[in-house]
Amino acid sequence: MQTAASAPHKVSRPRADALRNRERIVTAAREMFVECGADVPFDEVARRAGVGNATVYRNFPDREALVREVVCSVMDRTSEAAEELLAGAGDAFEALERFAHTAAEQRLGALCPVLSTAFDQHHPDLEAARVRLEALVARMMGRAKAAGQLRDDVDLGDLLIGIAQLSRPPAGTGCVNVDRFVRRHLQLFLDGMRAPARGSLPGAAVTVEDLRAN
Repeated sequence: MQTAASAPHKVSRPRADALRNRERIVTAAREMFVECGADVPFDEVARRAGVGNATVYRNFPDREALVREVVCSVMDRTSEAAEELLAGAGDAFEALERFAHTAAEQRLGALCPVLSTAFDQHHPDLEAARVRLEALVARMMGRAKAAGQLRDDVDLGDLLIGIAQLSRPPAGTGCVNVDRFVRRHLQLFLDGMRAPARGSLPGAAVTVEDLRAN
């Protein structure tokens, strides 16, 4: 006979509907942060997600927690795309192009402004997601350089800045209406990174350290 002390411990797992609600909240918040910025009321996020206010607060006790989850989820999805492309054996520069367009579609750059100084940008979850993504992109760029397809005078920061600038129209200024231009202008930018280079670039390549120093 099992006693209370010897009975196996039952691990509590979130219900499927609870997980679905959390994902719906994160998706709705991401859309609204891109459209309007991070100050959107939780009531509006709940309405778009199709859940009650209490469900939002139960999952995310404050705005910082919700912002962090949105940004981490976008970086994680972008990292997963990079991992899939690295696992392939195709053209190295084509893989880099596909990654850049995927990152732009995730609107990673448009979400950057929500990480204002009011939030902990060095939270362990954010740092882990950022380090993972940077390492994967560095590998992709290294592979393209080794194949002689990516110019030598560019670094990780150059690519990330380009993606961010081209996918981050100011929130709340009709940014959704310029989505059709993003792919075109991003491709122009990527074509400029191809080797052999047709000219020299001013200044030095932008590294990850340069980005974090600003």
